[in-house]
Amino acid sequence: MTAIQQAGASGALAAPEAPKTGWNRRAPLLPALIFMIVMTQLPFLATLVISTLSWNSLDPGSRKFVFLDNYKTVFTDTALRQAVVNTIVFTASVVVISVILGLIIAVLLDRKFLGRGLVRTMMITPFLVVPIAAALIWKHALLNPNYGLFNGVLTWIGKLFGYSTPAQPDWISQMPKSVVVAALVWQWTPFMMLLLLAGLQSQPREPLEAARVDGATAWQSFRFVTLPHMRTYIELSMLLGSIYIVQNFDAVFTITSGGLGTAHLPYAVYNTFFAGHEYGQASAAGVVVVIGSIVLGTFALRVVSTLFREEVR
Repeated sequence: MTAIQQAGASGALAAPEAPKTGWNRRAPLLPALIFMIVMTQLPFLATLVISTLSWNSLDPGSRKFVFLDNYKTVFTDTALRQAVVNTIVFTASVVVISVILGLIIAVLLDRKFLGRGLVRTMMITPFLVVPIAAALIWKHALLNPNYGLFNGVLTWIGKLFGYSTPAQPDWISQMPKSVVVAALVWQWTPFMMLLLLAGLQSQPREPLEAARVDGATAWQSFRFVTLPHMRTYIELSMLLGSIYIVQNFDAVFTITSGGLGTAHLPYAVYNTFFAGHEYGQASAAGVVVVIGSIVLGTFALRVVSTLFREEVR
């Protein structure tokens, strides 16, 4: 074999394999796709079908097709309409307060100081607590009128100023919605703080240095340089927070059991299904929650894609 033939043979052996295309690339993903469809899409389709039925489990023989009547009930029934309003109020309040507090904490934690790593870890801790456990902490350890921490602090402060019988409010019965919002804000502020802190750390330092050289104050630098950079991260935090918080069930179920005017859509779905045995109405309410989450998720994905495009630039 000549040298040219040997070079040709070695080149043929070293030639890279052709890239996989079509089904050769998609086939390994089929088991995961089929599993996802079976576990998520088929139950959702079943829920859509059930939502068009008048179906009470205590009287299965009366089951009949009612088309969109259950959806009409969701938005016209007084209790369910109030649940929709409560869901909007809880979600908006928790998201706005959590984002504001998260931004303040993120700005503080973005500075260098001794023990910053430990403080960051401690600030994240509430988000790592199991939701049902967090709700129990607020209901018993903090808000109980007899032995809760809040009333204990009021007693201690009252005795400092000479009050023998300081106020001992029953927080849950007197301000139930505020209590639910406070518990959710405590748990979700660390999530917002993490996202916003990531945004702060991705900010280039050159504009800040230029603003400082031009004589801008710290507030002016934050307002005109940092805040415009953080706009996308704030939008992302609000959208992701809305998706998660709108589905929250544990706080309302544990702290107030849906009473005192705090029932929201997730609790209404639970109550309608398990207590009222109205499978059709519960499914319709659940579909409304899912559609709302999908709408918010679509906006969230657009914000994320915008963020990635800006990072690439």
